[in-house]
Amino acid sequence: MSNNVYIAPSILSADFAKLGEEVADVERGGADWLHVDVMDGHFVPNLTFGALVLQAIAPHTKLPLDVHLMIEKPEEYVPAFAKAGAHLITVHAEACVHLHRVLHLIKEQGVKAGVAINPATPASAIREVLEDVDLVLVMTVNPGFGGQAFIPATLRKIRQLKAWKEELGLSDLRIEVDGGIAAATAPLVVEAGADVLVAGNAVFGQADRRAAMAEIRESLAGLA
Repeated sequence: MSNNVYIAPSILSADFAKLGEEVADVERGGADWLHVDVMDGHFVPNLTFGALVLQAIAPHTKLPLDVHLMIEKPEEYVPAFAKAGAHLITVHAEACVHLHRVLHLIKEQGVKAGVAINPATPASAIREVLEDVDLVLVMTVNPGFGGQAFIPATLRKIRQLKAWKEELGLSDLRIEVDGGIAAATAPLVVEAGADVLVAGNAVFGQADRRAAMAEIRESLAGLA
């Protein structure tokens, strides 16, 4: 099971003073993707970084850059993040008046498109765009801060999305989860249908990042 599940450490939990070294460390440790949380201080109550930071990281890693835009009017910034090196750009359903249009704007930049939903947003809010995206991101905490506790009620949404994925024959659609993911919660979300795990403190908060990711993978060993 763990071979089919990707781990995407979130640089939100990295040491920003030595970001290049931090990225290299998780890449050596076995990360599959690198998750980049972009916050604007409006859509979520925090401010992180923009396309220039992504542009600075991109030449120093071979990992796919999984960019999560937790911002208002994401369509205004999609081209800049695509140009900066994003491999996949995810926008929030709650932030897009014309979600379908924004998702296709992402694809027009030559990158993969993802759609995210917050804990209080039902899976039905994105049912009509599942065939237009490469990834669905289920927030398993309220976005804006690292280190929050996993919200168990989000498991129902993951199960629903998995059922729709199978019903529609979307075998390539990835279901990603972000928030409170560690060895204790990873089996719960994977069993429900997730196959990309964003881990912040569970990886960057540990001295040995390789061991931290190995522990998450080992927690999945018993799943069918």
